[in-house]
Amino acid sequence: MMHQIDVATAPADCSDRARGRILYVIGSLAVGGAERHVVAVASALKLRGWQPTVFALSPQGALLERLTKANVPVVGPELPAWVATILGPRLGGWLGALFSVAMIAMHLRRHPGTVAHFFLPAAYILGGLAAWFANAHPRIMSRRSLNRYQIKHPQYRKIEHFLHPRMDVLLGNSLAAVTELQAEVQGRVPVRLIYNGIEPRGILPGTRARMRGELGLSDDALLIVVVANLIPYKGHEDLLKGLGLVKESLPTSWRLLCIGRDDGIGASLQGLAKALGIDTNVIWLGPRLDVQDCLAASDIAVSASHEEGFSNAVLEAMMAGLPIVATDVGGNPEAVVDGVTGYVVPSRNPTALGSAILKLAIDSHRAEFGARGRTRAIEKFSMEACLDAYETLYFDVRLKRR
Repeated sequence: MMHQIDVATAPADCSDRARGRILYVIGSLAVGGAERHVVAVASALKLRGWQPTVFALSPQGALLERLTKANVPVVGPELPAWVATILGPRLGGWLGALFSVAMIAMHLRRHPGTVAHFFLPAAYILGGLAAWFANAHPRIMSRRSLNRYQIKHPQYRKIEHFLHPRMDVLLGNSLAAVTELQAEVQGRVPVRLIYNGIEPRGILPGTRARMRGELGLSDDALLIVVVANLIPYKGHEDLLKGLGLVKESLPTSWRLLCIGRDDGIGASLQGLAKALGIDTNVIWLGPRLDVQDCLAASDIAVSASHEEGFSNAVLEAMMAGLPIVATDVGGNPEAVVDGVTGYVVPSRNPTALGSAILKLAIDSHRAEFGARGRTRAIEKFSMEACLDAYETLYFDVRLKRR
């Protein structure tokens, strides 16, 4: 029998409860949705009296500075460069993985009762095995996507299914992810839902004009934005094809702003944009730490993913007051109300993407979609509620392990 989905929405009454240590394990500190979420949560819980440490399999990255400013310790394996040179990248990678497992296990043995919380598959596998070797509890795994990656990496599935029943709790950040986890564990371990959270933010006066000036855009240019690393499953190809289909009907001065790290497909996407005759309309910004300012300069946000857990990019766009076109994957339909805060379209469907973008582009009431989205983000997906849910979870798992 499946465990009931536990959605923590009420504020936790934690005023008289002792906080403790948390070890967050994640792959890197590069700019990405999961990484930014961990950094935000660890930094905020530090202010609430917890003692978080972040273990990153690759401890360098653009987000390291934020953790340093928040006085959150960061640890991870930093093997000398000559190791990879002598052993080669494959053997060097294996040595780094073994070193990571040993470091995590030692940390948990030194600090009994630390809540070990793993994010993303590689960190879960290495961190989960380390916690198991160290016989350390509590153990929590967070899945932030659907399990499609297990098709490409069947070995991940085998190890994860070994680790699942050895966790205290499995977390999903969308109903879709939670449903998959429940099917995988068949009631052997509790599964909970904690939505991503986002801080309510206002837009500083002049931000839109300043950013548009930096981008060389006039105030009346239609700016469409997609915030996603350049990875095939993020659907950039579908988005470009969709825009190619409706380009003649869009305002003459439209632009697409692409924000995200190039994970190897940037050149092919640029080639596709040129073949579609829209290359002069696309601005490739790469990874940015000023995403909020870029959103403030934009008019429509798009999430074209083929798979998601629960997209931080969608929440950030909602908080920025942008109408959204999102594919019907993962938690997107839980965030975007079709026809109210934007449009939800089938994934892998360039025609549907292009049509929905065009519909918003020519809608004189477009701003009302965005305003309703911002209200929804504040009421349902606040960072305060997210942090309360994490605190409640951490207190619960510590209590059960006493």
